[in-house]
Amino acid sequence: MRRKITVGFLIWFCFLLQSTVFQGIAFNGIVPNLLIVLTASFGFMRGEKEGLIIGFFCGLLCDIYFGDVIGFYSLVMMYIGFLNGKFSVGFYPEDIKLPLALIVVSDLSYSVICYICMFLLRGRLDFSYFFVHVILPEAVYTTIVTLLLYPCILFINVRLENREKRGAQKFV
Repeated sequence: MRRKITVGFLIWFCFLLQSTVFQGIAFNGIVPNLLIVLTASFGFMRGEKEGLIIGFFCGLLCDIYFGDVIGFYSLVMMYIGFLNGKFSVGFYPEDIKLPLALIVVSDLSYSVICYICMFLLRGRLDFSYFFVHVILPEAVYTTIVTLLLYPCILFINVRLENREKRGAQKFV
């Protein structure tokens, strides 16, 4: 129960940061995608199922507040959480290279999928402009913020796992 409340609070907190604080410090309208960082992080820290669930709720918040259709962002974020969960077998808490690479790939994938479904299908064909002026700067900004946010997420996850292990030992 404690994990659910903590993860719910993290989702809400990252959403608030992304939609308020980082809007104020946006560079040319580019804001880091903290919900991708959270979804990808928990995906490869906790596995496919948890990544899928967290991705759903992060995407649902985006759908409700930013989307035209309910379900688009949820579906994309669910896939990102699930696919990052496939890498949970190679996860080592002290190594930041794999999580950083996965978050960059996740952010780039998310942006390209959003471009294809929201712009390309509506006749806006200038992908190179969109890539250079929106996708790439967002990936760089998200990567920089990941270097600060990921250790906090990792710390919270380790603390929750330690508490769960202590609670499980009481029943053995």
